[in-house]
Amino acid sequence: MAATVPAAENDFFKSKVLGHPAGLFVLFFTEMWERFSFYGMRVLLINFLTMAIVGVDNPGWGWSAENAGALFGTYAGLLYLTPIAGGIIADKITGYRWAVVIGAAIMTAGHASMALETEFSLYFGLALLVIGTGFFKPNITSIISEMYDGKPDKKDGAYTIFYMGVNAGAFFGMMLCGYLAERVGWSWGFGLAGIFMFLGTLQFWLAKPLFGNIGGVPDKAKLAEEKAKEEASGVKDHTHNPFTLFDKILVLATSVIGLLYLINDPVSRIADLNLLPAVMPFDFRGEPFSGPIALALIGLGLFLVLVISRIARYAKVVRDRMIAVIIFAFFTVFFWMSFEQGATSLIIFARDSVDRLLTGTGATVFNIFNTLLTVIPLMIITWVLFLLWGQTYKRVLGSNIVLVICFGIIWAIVIWMLVREFQGDATEITVSWFSILNSFFIIVFASFFSKWWESKYNPSAAWKYSFGLILLGIGFGLLAFGSSGVAEGAKVSMIWLILAYLFHTLGELCLSPLGLSYVSKLVPARMIAFMFGMWYLAIAIGNKLAGSFGGMIDEITEQYSLSAFFLIFTIVPIAAGVLVALLNPLLKKLMHGVK
Repeated sequence: MAATVPAAENDFFKSKVLGHPAGLFVLFFTEMWERFSFYGMRVLLINFLTMAIVGVDNPGWGWSAENAGALFGTYAGLLYLTPIAGGIIADKITGYRWAVVIGAAIMTAGHASMALETEFSLYFGLALLVIGTGFFKPNITSIISEMYDGKPDKKDGAYTIFYMGVNAGAFFGMMLCGYLAERVGWSWGFGLAGIFMFLGTLQFWLAKPLFGNIGGVPDKAKLAEEKAKEEASGVKDHTHNPFTLFDKILVLATSVIGLLYLINDPVSRIADLNLLPAVMPFDFRGEPFSGPIALALIGLGLFLVLVISRIARYAKVVRDRMIAVIIFAFFTVFFWMSFEQGATSLIIFARDSVDRLLTGTGATVFNIFNTLLTVIPLMIITWVLFLLWGQTYKRVLGSNIVLVICFGIIWAIVIWMLVREFQGDATEITVSWFSILNSFFIIVFASFFSKWWESKYNPSAAWKYSFGLILLGIGFGLLAFGSSGVAEGAKVSMIWLILAYLFHTLGELCLSPLGLSYVSKLVPARMIAFMFGMWYLAIAIGNKLAGSFGGMIDEITEQYSLSAFFLIFTIVPIAAGVLVALLNPLLKKLMHGVK
């Protein structure tokens, strides 16, 4: 961990914005521009890859949904694995601030590469984004944790403000990158994402004077001194359980197999190049057995041996709590497998099967609503920038000037977009517009769920998981119902997609914020890194499955129906939600009083 300077020992809290140190809002805007870039690119990728080459005004690459889903699933899966390595490097070598700068710079290069729209630049850009995210994602939140050292009463509010930046960035990134890409050209959307990644990096770098020693390079002498004090005191949270040679071999083997499987899936489909044997040298019921699937099962088996052997060495209470974490991680896979259809199959569905054309009064009403939806949040965030300027312009003038440039660009694009849409008699809603509904609904409903969790009616973890999975399934059930009986080539009303995003978001608010919180509550400190890695692995598997199953939308629709495709994501989450509710008594027992 980086050397810590308690908040009381520096002047970090002297300059405040909305009751919090100005540095928090530097991180707020850094994360906002990073999420702007990430979600702006993410909402374009499947649409761009699967858009027809001919017969459209803005041609894409004409890939099949299956190939696009395979690539996206691998990319999204890796995004949750590299932060494990990035966090370790920051802890041991670079410190949190340098890790954020390194990650942001690599991601900027990744976005720039993708804007070139060549096959090599696309793969190279995605690889850079994966590596850069590994440095950026875990360490910007670590800076917040360090800056609020000794002030736990302020930490919850700080994270709430920070995650508003996450949602604001996602909202405007998907709206504006998506609009430019669909209305002007794909490279404009990819390029805008890169521009704001660069500007966000620059404003963070220029704000260094605000942070002092917070997030700096680790002081090895001080870390050794703190470790010696801990050992001398004899205070330990549980019996030490070092990784054995057998454990390390299993970690290496499962990591290699998992990485090979993730990379082989899109490579074998797109380039017809198999990194793994296509079939195994044995049959299953007379049929050749898939090599990738066999090796994936072997990897999963080895991983289960690793987890079970390590957990078995702990005392009963610790062991039980870790088993509870694994059960929650298992259901997390099913949640993200379905939820992340928002980046795969729902993009294709919105483009090809939803009636997005509005005329007359309908167009006018939508444009007014869209104007309010865009301008009001932008005004609020601009006001935060004004407050930050008032507190910090003397100390970090350069950083503030960069932020002003960012907001000038955003306002210019927003005004141009809104004026352009009002000029026509008809409005065709962009495909990417529907994706912003998730961020909008989070902002609307987050405070309700927060108050619910703090009330006497706060449900148990298992029930929260159950609510989240069932609400997610209901969202897909509405899509299945809305698309049932629709003739081939006909369009589905957009109301079904809007309602689906509403229920998906309500499900996310029940389940998503719980994960890392429960890991930190249930797992001993010395084991937390390993269990965080397991948790991210569950999310990575869910994202990979989302890409694989999402890519089957055309195949299942052609063979059965669009409604049948959505029924898969209706039945699986609801069944999982019912099962986790039935496991509530067992999970309560395993958690041993942790709430």
